[in-house]
Amino acid sequence: MTTPLRTWHKRALQANLVAQAGIVVTGAIVRLTASGLGCPTWPECVEGSITPTSTQTEAWHKYIEFGNRMLTTVLVVVAIACIAAMRQHNMDRVAAGLTRRTLLLKLALACFGGIFAQAILGGITVLTGLNPLTVAAHFLVSIGLIAVAAILLWRAQESTDSRELTISPIAHRGIQTLVGLALIVIVIGTLVTGTGPHAGDTAEITRLPFDPRVISWIHADVVLLFMGLLIGLLVTLHALNASHSVKRAGLVTLVVALGQGTIGYVQYFTSLPWVLVAFHVAGACLLWIATVRFLLSTKSATETQSVRLEVQTAL
Repeated sequence: MTTPLRTWHKRALQANLVAQAGIVVTGAIVRLTASGLGCPTWPECVEGSITPTSTQTEAWHKYIEFGNRMLTTVLVVVAIACIAAMRQHNMDRVAAGLTRRTLLLKLALACFGGIFAQAILGGITVLTGLNPLTVAAHFLVSIGLIAVAAILLWRAQESTDSRELTISPIAHRGIQTLVGLALIVIVIGTLVTGTGPHAGDTAEITRLPFDPRVISWIHADVVLLFMGLLIGLLVTLHALNASHSVKRAGLVTLVVALGQGTIGYVQYFTSLPWVLVAFHVAGACLLWIATVRFLLSTKSATETQSVRLEVQTAL
């Protein structure tokens, strides 16, 4: 006896993940088009007006920055839809004689609250004149929200919060390490960005005091470490005859990683054209989602035992 997600529940959760990743890409476009200070104040676009004005000197940059800010409204609407979906899903479970899955509602609430935390941090980023450290923090919070949205989507499609490991503990720890390496790659990537030429505005902006080539090499070295561990894990999973779903999730991660690495090297050797940098940011989001999904695939819901327990509890 289970209560699968209604169609609109799943669509809301999917939209949430897409929106969380999408606003990262649009935020990168703001920076790459030198529109980071298109709206020089916060929460107003310009002093005395929430929206851009014809008297602003920021030209078309103000519309790009304001448009990115308005996407927050879309995120809020989608997040509210996710909360409503998870509340209704829990009501469906109760009606079927099952216990509530409070974890799903907590994850949906975390997405909602994170949007406002992100908006405040975005304001601090503007008010500090696009300091590279606040820009990096702004990006990393989004990475956290993407992870929460991904976990919410895939866990909601399971029938219970009770899960068991489907691979060896050593392989599981290896995949956990892989997720940690992916996060390190992303963090170092923000340092590369904070050192590079795409400051986010046409004005003179403080950059991080690193040698661009050295920090880029360090970033590439950690990527190679990530790739080596990933390939080793795929070989191990094949040797251990792991489930098809786990191996497929790992293979998807490998394909995305190869594509991301290719873009990274091409952009480096072509002097960082902004279009390729934008694709690299999108690739970073996709790789992060794929890696998180790889880890989630290592456990499966213990449906029979948990459902029996839930029914007994309800009775």
